[in-house]
Amino acid sequence: MNVVKSIATLGLVLTLAACGSADRYAVTLPPVTQTVRIAFGSVEVRDVSLPSYAAADEIHIRQADGTLTSSSDQLWADAPERAVALEISESLSRLTDRRVASEPWPFEVYPDARLELRFSELLATDAGQFRATGQYFVAVLNGGRERSGLFDESVTFDPKAGPAAIAAARGQLVLQLAEFLAKNGLK
Repeated sequence: MNVVKSIATLGLVLTLAACGSADRYAVTLPPVTQTVRIAFGSVEVRDVSLPSYAAADEIHIRQADGTLTSSSDQLWADAPERAVALEISESLSRLTDRRVASEPWPFEVYPDARLELRFSELLATDAGQFRATGQYFVAVLNGGRERSGLFDESVTFDPKAGPAAIAAARGQLVLQLAEFLAKNGLK
């Protein structure tokens, strides 16, 4: 009886150990190589809305037949909505040399503009494309011209390189999107 109990206990320990063995992948932003002039001295990245699959911890991939697959063993290192907001604000700050922060706004003086992003897609494919589509909104607090527009950005990556390549592609994609927003939404 003690042998059976020991085997059951060992099985439980191994199962619990397997549950905690997920790999987490952090997104690293690539270096900024240019400066973009914008019309505002300060910008708050107020809201980033992601589709439910993109807001999940699991890294999703669109297969050729359109299905989305993921694994509980391959997770983003940070909550995606929070992480993408921080990545956008950091990229905009580095690109523009302006005061940019994600909400909640950390300064006493309100920002000159607020940026909101609503993603309809933020997804890697098994063919090696990482794509972001959606809409942006710029609210101007001092009564200036408010604006909105659509975005559709993509970068390529090596799908054979796995989740680390997907994380690197997301970093490149976020920087590319920040450049687009600076040139088109914040001018």
